[in-house]
Amino acid sequence: EVQLVESGGGLVQAGGSLRLSCAASGFTFDDYAIGWFRQAPGKELEGVSCIRSNHERTYYADSVKGRFTSSSDSAKNMIYLQMDNLKPEDTAVYYCSVVQTPFFCSETLLGTFRVWGQGTQVTVSS
Repeated sequence: EVQLVESGGGLVQAGGSLRLSCAASGFTFDDYAIGWFRQAPGKELEGVSCIRSNHERTYYADSVKGRFTSSSDSAKNMIYLQMDNLKPEDTAVYYCSVVQTPFFCSETLLGTFRVWGQGTQVTVSS
C-alpha cells in the first residue's frame, strides 16, 4: 500500500523559502511519477510539479517555474519540494502524490494522480 506523509509547511514572509518533505513507502520510485499539488481556500486543486526518479522531462506549473524545485531520494524514500521566492499567492495546503506510470511528466499526466498524503499548510505573509 502506498503511503505518503508530508511535513515542512509553516508561515513564511514573502520572498522567503521553505522545503517540504514527503516520506514515501509502498512503491518503487523507478515505476512511479511523483507530483506535488496544492489547494488554496476556495480554489481547485492545482498541479505544481511532476518528476520521475531519473529527473527526465520534469514539469512545473507556470506559476512556480523558476522558483520551485522538486526532487526525490529513493534510498531514503523521500520526496522534496524546495520553494524559493515565495509569494502570498503560494499560500495553500500542499500535497505530495504518486502514480504508477511509464509516461514522462506532463500537465496531462498530473490529471491521473490518485494517491495523496494528508497535506501540509504553507502560509506566505506579505
